[in-house]
Amino acid sequence: MAGRGERGVSRVLDKLEASVNSGQYYEAHQMYRTLYFRYLSQKKYPELLNLLYKGSTLLLQRDQQGSGADLAILLIDVLTKSETKPCQEWIEKIAKLFELMNSSIPERESFLTNAVKWSMDNNKKGHPLLHKKIAEVYWQEKKYTSAHRHFLHSSDGAAYASMLIELHTTKGLKSEIDLFIAQAVLQCLCLRNIQMASEAFNKYTGSHPTIKNDKGPPYLLPLLNFLWFLLRAVEQKHVIQFKILRNCYAISIKRDPNYSVYLDTIGRIWFGIEIPQDSRNSNSVFGGLLKSIIGDVDVDSSDEDGDFMANCASVPDLD
Repeated sequence: MAGRGERGVSRVLDKLEASVNSGQYYEAHQMYRTLYFRYLSQKKYPELLNLLYKGSTLLLQRDQQGSGADLAILLIDVLTKSETKPCQEWIEKIAKLFELMNSSIPERESFLTNAVKWSMDNNKKGHPLLHKKIAEVYWQEKKYTSAHRHFLHSSDGAAYASMLIELHTTKGLKSEIDLFIAQAVLQCLCLRNIQMASEAFNKYTGSHPTIKNDKGPPYLLPLLNFLWFLLRAVEQKHVIQFKILRNCYAISIKRDPNYSVYLDTIGRIWFGIEIPQDSRNSNSVFGGLLKSIIGDVDVDSSDEDGDFMANCASVPDLD
């Protein structure tokens, strides 16, 4: 029975592919949707997932953007209803469909929002591999702001740093060379990811064409030295060193008003330092911005709502 069922599905897929290849896109799309409802009612999830992925791919490859995206969104719906756990196979397929979609269609963002929600599972921000794959697509499209937003939650500090190097060398000012990595390191620390912060810093300083010959640490740029010491202080949980660093590098920290807010948050997360009330009041605007960038970092990760797609990055829009 199983063998006949698989052969039946294969014949249906071949027929649908022939319809697409002959240009009968509307008929093929309607047939895909009809089979979607039939298979869904029968809970034939593996067959339905295969059907929708292949159909979406075929239509998108032939620039049938609306129809292809519609099937892709249905695919995420089936992954959710079938309680399919996030895995490398489906994450890579989702990223491939996202890459095939034209960035101009609104369905693309709907597809991505649903995909991230499906991938949350034990990670309230969404699966790191999915964020990495999506970030790479945006990076390839030179949409750096969107790539930055997803790289933050990817746990791949090296790839994130490589993107930042490209962004700075192609669009940034020479005087901003340390600002690009400073924001990345501080935001990663606010997300409680010391490993990613260190990885990004080491990759950026070791590979950036202007910095790599610096032979640091110590570096010629004070802000880079501050970041290097900060990472050591966090790793060693050295609260006194953290406080001294903020005083010693006060001038460098003042280059961006967001840094003080990041550091208040880092102090509370990593060292248990309560933020003074006057500081909270004066930084309320920037504190709201921080929350919008990386989510609610004031609560334990198990209590976060994980609505990543509502967040935005604070970097200038350089897409």
